[in-house]
Amino acid sequence: MSSSRTGRPPVQRAARRPVVPRPPRENPLRALVIRARRAWDRPLTAYYIILGGSLLITVLGLVMVYSASQITALQMSLPGSYFFRKQLLAAVIGAVLLLVASRMPVKLHRALAYPILAGAVFLMALVQVPGIGVAVNGNQNWLALGGSFQLQPSEFGKLALVLWGADLLARKQDKRLLTQWKHMLVPLVPAAFMLLGLIMLGGDMGTAIILTAILFGLLWLAGAPTRLFAGVLAVAALLGAILIGTSENRMARLACLGATEPQTGPVDCWQAVHGIYALASGGIFGSGLGASLEKWGELPEAHTDFIFAVTGEELGLAGTLSVLALFAALGYAGIRVAGRTEDPFVRYAAGGVTTWITAQAVINIGAVLGLLPIAGVPLPLFSYGGSALLPTMFAIGLLIAFAREDPAARMALAMRQPRFGRKRIRGSQRPRRWNTMRRRAPGARSSGER
Repeated sequence: MSSSRTGRPPVQRAARRPVVPRPPRENPLRALVIRARRAWDRPLTAYYIILGGSLLITVLGLVMVYSASQITALQMSLPGSYFFRKQLLAAVIGAVLLLVASRMPVKLHRALAYPILAGAVFLMALVQVPGIGVAVNGNQNWLALGGSFQLQPSEFGKLALVLWGADLLARKQDKRLLTQWKHMLVPLVPAAFMLLGLIMLGGDMGTAIILTAILFGLLWLAGAPTRLFAGVLAVAALLGAILIGTSENRMARLACLGATEPQTGPVDCWQAVHGIYALASGGIFGSGLGASLEKWGELPEAHTDFIFAVTGEELGLAGTLSVLALFAALGYAGIRVAGRTEDPFVRYAAGGVTTWITAQAVINIGAVLGLLPIAGVPLPLFSYGGSALLPTMFAIGLLIAFAREDPAARMALAMRQPRFGRKRIRGSQRPRRWNTMRRRAPGARSSGER
């Protein structure tokens, strides 16, 4: 063995390890999409979206109602917080209704369908009695409750049609009668036309459009053939054209589509044009909360039908896109609840509620943007109006109850133990499997008949 010049043994170098090629880095955008899909696929995702989204919309609506209604209240010699306090009271009552509806079993919801329908029909007929019904903005669709409180029964007619129509179609599906046209149409369509007739007696075209959308949503969920669906749609379009053509007010609203000046010939488009002005002056981040100029008497109905325009002026494009995102998430969660259930009543009721809220939001926002005629319908959960807020929050409670009734969601909720009162036992819980939402429960039971 050779030695070094210093007399020490040579140092042996370790053999070099083979270079292992690193795995290719995963695309961060693709990883984000995969994580988002896994989050959306969790059993309680729809539950949290419906609950959180509806509460965020309601709270933001309260803020905007307070901001948009101050000038109107002062012009009427009322305190600046007058409309806000009434809306807050309605929101508190609506929160109680939401909690009650979310905790009620599905069988009880079905049992309430006929009483709610009968009550809504009675109140809507009572509106037309002289001396009892109250006309607001040319529409006689209100009942005076004493003091400054009024009730619009047609708003409860939407909830009645959803519950009663879902129960009716579910019972007919259990008996395998929906394959026949007469059972699909009768008595659903005649009852819906009865409600539409009572609404149109008061001249409320906007609410009639929402009720028609709910009817079409129920027929589509029931699997109506294309010819049947097109026939009912053609009849509704013909009736709508006749009602619009025979009313100068409705023709004037139709003529304001795309208007850029407050006065275009004989038609006054003041409200539509100033709604566009409010949105245009907001910019990206808005002029600031409470700093709207259009609400100072320029924009009619700033805290009701055109509250979205004030939101765009004060919170800008960022605020309006946030509201749109919340409604889109709420609609997606409702579709998910309707599509992942085996109970026909839950499917029809969830689809009807989702159609109701989505259609009303599209019609309101479309009118503010100048894309649709002004229909006079409020933005759900957002605009001022207790008569519209109460049934809508009850309907949100329905969606929450249906989301909790999903087999995978029930399993996820059952696996959760309370933080207090009982200690967790290590190793006693099995790992959660979030992919159970992709499967339909083969043994899911129907919620039963009345």
